[in-house]
Amino acid sequence: MESLPAIIKTYKHDPASVYNTWFIGNEERLKAFRSIKRGVLQVIEDIKTEKFGNDFKGSSLEFVLTAITEQKQVFEGAAHPFYWKPKMRIPDIYENQTNKRAFGQFLENCYNATKEEQVIREIIKLDTLKIKGLGPAVASILYFLHPTLMPPFNTAIVNGFNYLFRDNKKLGSWTEYLRMREVILKTNDDNKSLLSNDLGAIAGLLYEIGMRNIIIEGQVIAEEEKIKLLKQYDRRHKEVLDEQHEENLHTEMQFHLLKIGKALGYNPISANNDRSKCYGEVSFSFISLDQFPALSIDKDTLSTIQLIDVIWFEEGTNKVVCAFEVEKSTSIYSGILRLSDLAFSLPDHSSSLFIIIPDKREKDVVLQLSRPSIKKSQVHIKYILFSDLREHCDALCKFGDSHMILEKIAKTIS
Repeated sequence: MESLPAIIKTYKHDPASVYNTWFIGNEERLKAFRSIKRGVLQVIEDIKTEKFGNDFKGSSLEFVLTAITEQKQVFEGAAHPFYWKPKMRIPDIYENQTNKRAFGQFLENCYNATKEEQVIREIIKLDTLKIKGLGPAVASILYFLHPTLMPPFNTAIVNGFNYLFRDNKKLGSWTEYLRMREVILKTNDDNKSLLSNDLGAIAGLLYEIGMRNIIIEGQVIAEEEKIKLLKQYDRRHKEVLDEQHEENLHTEMQFHLLKIGKALGYNPISANNDRSKCYGEVSFSFISLDQFPALSIDKDTLSTIQLIDVIWFEEGTNKVVCAFEVEKSTSIYSGILRLSDLAFSLPDHSSSLFIIIPDKREKDVVLQLSRPSIKKSQVHIKYILFSDLREHCDALCKFGDSHMILEKIAKTIS
């Protein structure tokens, strides 16, 4: 069999692999952690206060899984096990109040856990309850709570594990998940210099093997399978090109926002990890503040706010005038949560909040902003289409005298 280090190097050197397009090549992955953790807290609170509904649709759990599946690739389909199937009574956490409370307590205890043993104990306790349909699909949530302890879990990852380790682990069993996890942690530790403390890297490797994007010795491929794999490769190649196109659009929209903010007399700043970007021949560092102004909020919240794509500060102060999240085709909800974090953390700033979206995603953003949990939060977020921002950028710079000029192109939901 080909050595594991060689397989890992193949995985890392493939520009279309999830290692390069998701694990290290996707800023949204890092931004998502706090958004998802905050969403889990909302699920816990809804269960405690008996506001958690009797269906997946419209629930706070749907929001969490939406933020996870926005990560795409490794987490594609992560929401499916949680859809309420009335005829089969699964997963039995929507109408069975005892099971619902047990699920809420499980999430709360895992959220607050500081040691590996605590999370394992909670998994075993949950498993003994034998709640219908509540298997290790939950591990995809646990990964975002404890990325160095809990690997994500789905069909492709299980298949990849079985291919790589010549095993026969089954989907849907917490016992099998925990056994897999032991092997994954040991393998990751043995190859840490090639992988990462974050188990997303090795999970991505298993995913690629499970999807047959990486063929290892001993995997027999029929002719039909070869044709399927070639089509799959073409699709992955197109996804990489599309992702690059989206990243270019994202950079362009950030540039327009920085340019408008500067022209209106504000102090704009881009996200911490974007200040080295350029659009055309203009570096963001030339039209953006060098440092983020001091804000009286906790460190974790501040680190999230500093990842908001563009913020306009009132000149000479730390008052936030406007904040903008530029969303690509994959993420909307996590951006809404970051803007909400800012609004809740700085209630005295009365900031104007905007989502900047591709035109083709207008229906999606309207759906997200219309959800009851967003409306009841009383955080008012408007949206601007890419095409409108691009078309009217120069006019906004020339004729605007305050952020209110954005009302000319911003849209809101009724």
